[in-house]
Amino acid sequence: MIEEAAAFAAQAHHGTFRKGTQIPYITHPMEAALIVSGFTDDPEMIAAALLHDVVEDTGVTEEEIKERFGSRVACLVANETEDKTKCWRERKGATIQHLKSAPREIKILALGDKLSNMRCTAKDYLVLGDEIWQRFNEKDKAMHAWYYWGIADALDDLKEHLYYKEYIMLCRTVFGAGT
Repeated sequence: MIEEAAAFAAQAHHGTFRKGTQIPYITHPMEAALIVSGFTDDPEMIAAALLHDVVEDTGVTEEEIKERFGSRVACLVANETEDKTKCWRERKGATIQHLKSAPREIKILALGDKLSNMRCTAKDYLVLGDEIWQRFNEKDKAMHAWYYWGIADALDDLKEHLYYKEYIMLCRTVFGAGT
């Protein structure tokens, strides 16, 4: 299942790149899956990490995920999918609120996604400084800080795990002290 999900995600994201870079987008879900595998060897969780952006960012539907990978994987992916009809702040606020009461497995998927994003952001921030925010739709660093520190608060249940601690360290590197 994991190999099939990796191939499916690679095809769905083919030709796309991380914002402001020439890094193939597939590296992000691959890294998210690697992070999730640090919590569990559950193939459905790892597959969901690989597929977490295909509904949100490609032409793939939730129904296609369900048919190909089963109901649980489709549900996990749906829980990690933002409503792109909303503005940035509404989407991010909804994500934070959702994660506060989400089950542990959803929080693990979210940490895989957000830690991968923070690794990339922190690396580029160290090189570009505040210029990095120009590559995003939301260009205000304070808004990104609000979002990533909100995620940290929502995922507090995972605070004993090394990956959560890494996430906090990277947030401090990029945004300074948190809330």
